[in-house]
Amino acid sequence: MKLILNIAIWCFAVSMTAQDISLVKYTTEEDIAYIGSTTKDIYRNERCKLDVYYPTDMKDFPTIVWFHGGGLESGEKHIPKELMDKGVAVIAVSYRLSPVAKNPAYTEDAAAAVAWAFKNIASYGGSVNDIYVSGHSAGGYLALMVGLDKSFLDKYGIDADKIKGLIPISGQTNTHYTIRKERYLPIDIPIIDKYAPINHARKGIPPTLLITGDRNLEMTARYEENAHLEAILKAVGNDNVKLYELDGFDHGSVCAPGCFLMLEWIKKYSK
Repeated sequence: MKLILNIAIWCFAVSMTAQDISLVKYTTEEDIAYIGSTTKDIYRNERCKLDVYYPTDMKDFPTIVWFHGGGLESGEKHIPKELMDKGVAVIAVSYRLSPVAKNPAYTEDAAAAVAWAFKNIASYGGSVNDIYVSGHSAGGYLALMVGLDKSFLDKYGIDADKIKGLIPISGQTNTHYTIRKERYLPIDIPIIDKYAPINHARKGIPPTLLITGDRNLEMTARYEENAHLEAILKAVGNDNVKLYELDGFDHGSVCAPGCFLMLEWIKKYSK
């Protein structure tokens, strides 16, 4: 089912997430390496760092693993302000970028970061059973690839279905256009191969919330790609899949309201 949200409804979502958690304290640990120290890849050692933002006086809190956007070619780890002071931990991840690194390097890094979350979040007080994977644009693509193609997390002995939820904001569901660019293919012509999240649609995936901007303002066919994924995921037997199209928001501006929707959705599944 496709839902269209306008600004008034978004403002309601914002007010609903403004809970009285003023007494909760938060701290951030920065630049934690999430790959093994044995790698000799200088660029990977430089890029594969994460920050952990978490409440210090709560236990068993949900955690969001957050991948930044930038077309797989730019961007840095950051914690969206909309996700701060909301009773959740956020793990902000940097990963290798094209063209210095080539596909599937960035997805391999994303999987390593999610695996780090599963193996370490309990030491910060978070629940290993309450980990969500999200990101905007290219980060949304990475979230979907890690959650749908089980082979990436299998390398770490982690079942991707243990992720509590997938929440890509304006992510590509076909093969990412930068991967096409690396192959010297037209970036506007869609391809669905093993590096397309939709190619890994299967029954039993984690609950999935798909969020895009207005189809008339978004990047080319970004809404339509997500609508296609929603249809296929439901067709193969997944009931907990929902698509939101945010009326009036373009590719960049959809991130902020998308974060508020994510928080409301996490409240539902974290109970």
